[in-house]
Amino acid sequence: MFFSKPVEIPDKDQALSGRDEKMQINPKHYVHGRSMVSPFPQNMERVIFGMGCFWGAEQKFWDVEGVYTTAVGYSAGHTSNPGYEEVCTGMTGHNEVVLVVYDPGLVSLQYLLKLFWESHDPTQGMRQGNDRGTQYRSGIYFTNEMQQQQALASMRDYQAKLSAQGFNTITTEIRAAEEFFYAEDYHQQYLEKNPAGYCGLGGTGVFSS
Repeated sequence: MFFSKPVEIPDKDQALSGRDEKMQINPKHYVHGRSMVSPFPQNMERVIFGMGCFWGAEQKFWDVEGVYTTAVGYSAGHTSNPGYEEVCTGMTGHNEVVLVVYDPGLVSLQYLLKLFWESHDPTQGMRQGNDRGTQYRSGIYFTNEMQQQQALASMRDYQAKLSAQGFNTITTEIRAAEEFFYAEDYHQQYLEKNPAGYCGLGGTGVFSS
């Protein structure tokens, strides 16, 4: 069965229902061997980013000093425990996202936000380059009030820089993180497992603070 991709996020009563069973994955990170699933060390914080193709988004963060672990998955939608094919229909409401677990004593959220803004084009709405659909939207999903404040401040700052270079208004959604559903094993650290894999992620060439 083939589905067209809606350009609007479906209402909850329109979304696919999903299932109760969680995705079973190998919890060991393919790059550095640390666990991708909780419990994490007590000093760690979590933030979730949507930047388009989650293969390339994850790669931007897993080697950052102070980042404990990363994982790709689905969030900010309605469907329980979705699979990749379901997300690609546009009928789950979910975004393709990367979970970043980091030590704030070693790496600042401001630095992670800098990577976020500079690594994709946050003005493109429901797409990123040639990847089109609601699952490719730009998003920052915060887990505490301080993250929210920093994310909003960084967006205002980056918008000023983008506007000065002739770019359109940022379409990034900034909202509280909801449940993170892990993507299938083969998506985790995909570009490390498949170095020649395609990912259309690209920035604007405008640097943030």
